[in-house]
Amino acid sequence: MTAVIDEGTGRGESPVPHEDSDHPGRTPDRPARVPEAGGDWNDGLIARRAAAKEMGRGPGTADDDVRTPQVEAYVPSGGPLRPRLDALRELVGLSRARLDGATLAEAGRVLDEAAARRRLSSRHTVVAIAGATGSGKSTLFNSLAGAQISDTGLRRPTTAAPIACSWTDGAAGLLDRLAIPGRLRRRPQQGGTAADEALQGLVLVDLPDHDSAAPGHREQVDRVLALVDAVIWVVDPEKYADAALHERYLRPLAGHAEITFVVLNQVDRLPGDAADQVLDDLRRLLDEDGMALGEHGEPGATVMSLSALTGDGVGELREVLGRFVQERTAAARRLSADVDAAAARLRPVYVAEGRPGLGERAREEFADRLAEAVGAAAAGQAAEREWRRNAGRACGTPWLRLWRWYESTRRPGSLECPALPAPAEEEITARQRVEQAVRTVADEAADGLPGPWAQAVREAAVNGAEGLPEALDELVEKAGRDDGRGRPASCSSGGGAGGGAAQGGVGPGGSTVMATGVAGASGVAHSGRVGGKPPRPRWWPAAVLAQASMTLLQIFGGLWLAGQIVGVLEPGFLTPALVMLAGVIGGPLVEWSCAAAARGPARRYGQEADRQLREAAAACGRARVLDPVAAELVRYREVRERYVAVTEFSTTGR
Repeated sequence: MTAVIDEGTGRGESPVPHEDSDHPGRTPDRPARVPEAGGDWNDGLIARRAAAKEMGRGPGTADDDVRTPQVEAYVPSGGPLRPRLDALRELVGLSRARLDGATLAEAGRVLDEAAARRRLSSRHTVVAIAGATGSGKSTLFNSLAGAQISDTGLRRPTTAAPIACSWTDGAAGLLDRLAIPGRLRRRPQQGGTAADEALQGLVLVDLPDHDSAAPGHREQVDRVLALVDAVIWVVDPEKYADAALHERYLRPLAGHAEITFVVLNQVDRLPGDAADQVLDDLRRLLDEDGMALGEHGEPGATVMSLSALTGDGVGELREVLGRFVQERTAAARRLSADVDAAAARLRPVYVAEGRPGLGERAREEFADRLAEAVGAAAAGQAAEREWRRNAGRACGTPWLRLWRWYESTRRPGSLECPALPAPAEEEITARQRVEQAVRTVADEAADGLPGPWAQAVREAAVNGAEGLPEALDELVEKAGRDDGRGRPASCSSGGGAGGGAAQGGVGPGGSTVMATGVAGASGVAHSGRVGGKPPRPRWWPAAVLAQASMTLLQIFGGLWLAGQIVGVLEPGFLTPALVMLAGVIGGPLVEWSCAAAARGPARRYGQEADRQLREAAAACGRARVLDPVAAELVRYREVRERYVAVTEFSTTGR
C-alpha cells in the first residue's frame, strides 16, 4: 500500500481499506463477484429484461460477462473567446440603463469568472467528479489517483466536502478559487507510465453527492460545478435515469457537452449484454436532454462504461482524460459554453421579431396627424380665402366693398366680433389627436422589439411628447406674430405659451394667415385676425387702374346726367347714360375677371401655407418625438450588433 501525500501539510498517511460504495461488504482488494442472472441486479426495467433474456439463453451462448467498455472519443473544438468576452462586456455596459440587474446578473457573473480563471494557471485542467449517492464516484476518484484518497463505504453521505488531487504543482490558486482547504488537497500515486505523463496538469476534484440529504452538500456541488473546467458525471444502473440528475444538471448544462464526461459505472453488476442496453438508453436520455454526443467525429459529450471497482474501462477513461488535459483548451471551452448559456438567456431581450424601426410611411402618417392637430388644412384654406379677399379689396367696386365691410363687422372672428371659445369637446379632440399620433408612432416603432427595448421606445416617445400640444400652439402663435419679413417659425424646446395660442399658416414670402374659429393643438381658439397681407401679382396694378377707370366713368356719367337734369348742361341723355352704364357694367366685369384670375394664385398660396405649417409641425414632432425614438432604436441596433458578436462564434449552436 502506498502513502498519500497531503498537499496542504506535506505529511504522509497510510491509507486504510474501506468498504466499496459500489458493492457493500467488499473492498477494492477483493476479487469481483459476478452476479448471477436474476440475482443481485434486477433494479430497473432494462435490467429485468436483460435478466430474463440471460435466463432464456440456450447452450453455446458466448459469455457476455467479459466486456470491452465502450468509449466515444472526445473531439475538441474552439472559438475566439476573447472577442466574445469583449463583446459581452460591451453588451452589458450598453444595456445597464435599459435592463434590470437581474437580467444581466448571469452575464456579469460569466465575465467575472472568466476574468478570474484567465488570471490563474492555464497549464492545469480542473475536472470535477460528480454523481448521486452510491454511484461509485469516490471509488472512481481513487482508481484514477491510484491511491485511497476519498473515503468509500456504506455510510451515507460518505464525501462531506470536496477533495482535490493535483498531478502537478502550481494549482494552489485554482484550489483557492474552489475554496478547498489545504487539508483536503492530495497528490496521486504515479507510476511513471505514459498514461500518468498524459495526466500532468490534471486537478481532480471529488464532490459530495448532488442528491445528498445532508444540508449544504448540494450547495457545495453547485458552487464547484460553476467553477471547474470540466465534469465527469458518474451514474450507475439504478439511477442513470434519475429525474433530479437530468432536470437539475444535465439538461441545463447541455450546452457544456464538450467538457462533459458521462460514465456508466458498476457495469460488472450487469448480466449479459445489459451494459450495452443501459448505455444505449443513457445516450437516448442525453439526446432528449439536448446534449450533443461525441460520435462520428462530432464534438460533444464523452459517454463510456466502466467498473471503478474492478478497473474494467478505467484505463480507457484515463487515456481520454490524458488527451483532454494535454489539449489545454478545457478552460476556454468552459468559458465559451458559459458565454453561450448567458447569451441564450439574454436572447429574449435582444432578438427582435422582424425588422423594427420607423419607416417613411410611419413618419409621414405622424406628420399628417400633427398637421391635422394644428389645423394645417384649415390654415391653407384660410390663406386661400385671404388671398381672394385681398384681390376683392383691390379690384372690387367701391360699393360692393362697402357692403362687404359692413357684413364683416357682424361676422364672428373679426376684431369687432371676437371668436367664441372652442367647445370643450373640440378642445379634448385636438389634444387627443396629438396624443394618439404619439402613441401610434411609438407602437409602430416598438413593434417587434423585445419587451425592455419596446418599453424604452414608448417611454422616449411619451417623455418627448410632454408639452407637445402647447409647443405646437406656440409654434403657430409665433407664425401669427410674423411681420412678413420671412422669419421661419420654429418649435420651442420648452412648454407652450399657455393662453391664447392661435392657429394659422405661414404664407409664401413670410406673410401669415390664420384660420377662423378653430381650436389649436391644445384646444385654444384664436381670433382669426390676419397677421400680414399676401403678396400681389404683377397684373394687380392694371386691374386696379381699370377698376378706378370704371368708377370714374360711373361718377362722370352720373354728374353729366345730374347736370342735364338741373339744367346746367344741354339735354342729351343718351351719351351720359351710356358712359355711366359702361362704368356700371365694367366695374363688376373687372372684379369678376380679377376673381377668375386670382383662383390659381390663391390656391397655390393656400397650398404653400398648408405645406409650411405642416412642415413646421412635422419638424416640431420630429425634434420632440421622432428623434428620441430614433435614438433608442439606434441604441438597440448597437446592442443587437454586440449580441450578434457574442453569439457569432458559438460552439454549441445556440
